[in-house]
Amino acid sequence: MALHFCDAFWGADFADQSGYEAILQRLQDGRHMCKDVEDLLKMRAMAEEKHGRELVAIARKAEGQTEIGTLKASFDKMKAEIEKTGNLHIQLSERIREEVKKIESFREHQREQRKKLEEIIEKLQKPKMVLHKKTVESKSFYEQRCKEAVEAEQAVVKTTNVTISTHRQSEKVLNRARLCRQAANLAEKQYRWNVDQLEKTRQDWESTYRSACECYEEVRNILEQCDIITDNNYFIEKKKTGCCPPAPIEFLCYCDVDTNGSVQRPETKRLSVVLPRIVPSSGSREAGSNLGEPYTLVQEREGATEKKYMVLYDFKAQEADELSIIKGEVVTVTEKGEDGWWTAWRNGISGLVPGTYLTKISLQSYSSHLATPHPEHNPINWNKANLDMTLK
Repeated sequence: MALHFCDAFWGADFADQSGYEAILQRLQDGRHMCKDVEDLLKMRAMAEEKHGRELVAIARKAEGQTEIGTLKASFDKMKAEIEKTGNLHIQLSERIREEVKKIESFREHQREQRKKLEEIIEKLQKPKMVLHKKTVESKSFYEQRCKEAVEAEQAVVKTTNVTISTHRQSEKVLNRARLCRQAANLAEKQYRWNVDQLEKTRQDWESTYRSACECYEEVRNILEQCDIITDNNYFIEKKKTGCCPPAPIEFLCYCDVDTNGSVQRPETKRLSVVLPRIVPSSGSREAGSNLGEPYTLVQEREGATEKKYMVLYDFKAQEADELSIIKGEVVTVTEKGEDGWWTAWRNGISGLVPGTYLTKISLQSYSSHLATPHPEHNPINWNKANLDMTLK
């Protein structure tokens, strides 16, 4: 099976350009190799021309005029064959030079095409990195202003509780709290704007990067005598950096980040997925008859089609309230959190998964998936695995 450049050279994180640099290095190596082939053929053409002219000169300098009869005819035939061989070598040198001109034209054309693509990518890559830096700085500035606003508001509460504080002191503290909150709101707006602009630039760069990879991949198709699939697969397996693009930078509200810097999710959402969901036996009441019951496997399979999502990438649960998913399986989304984490169901087990790892599927696609289940998606195995993770 043929591998593709656009599926093997993504960076490990948002600012990582190692995949793009690997492809550029391969293009430079290919340009040097093309030049080496040109030099080789030029030397071969010179050698063929020199050898052919020497053979022609030898044939024309030979005498043999004193012989008569059939021996003279044989000698003349031999001279003619030597001259013919020399002319063939001269013609071969001319053909080689024609091939050299084609290679030079091909190399020049590829240089122009590569230059255009590299200029486009550089124009997108530079603002992407600038925006990424601004986003990181605005995030730090936003968190600092929020921290100052919280401290100022706490000072207001302390001043209110102290009866001996003067009216002037209270006004001063309230003023500072109001100004700090305004500064925090402005910093939040700037942070959100930077995140939005960075996401737009990232999408443009990712689209252009895919197109450039596909264009680079077509270069080898011109060399008809090469095993294109084998060569491409070898290079990709040797130099690949990542099979999926890095996750986009998302806005993180200061209120949802604890003192350790990790993201906090609403407590109700965490409690809703701590306990495993048990599929009712055949002797229990019908699935879905009681709206207060936990969401079951039967409800998941009979749920509305618009809630079915296909998994795009593998995700391994890191916390007790998260759900491990595998690329290609289908899950049911019951809630979409504003922080980008969605509550998903699969085989009677619920957990949080990244929303960017899922894509909505149609009724026809879901029916086809149910008809041919993945061998690893055994409900019993998944229930046991998630139950063990929850108990830990």
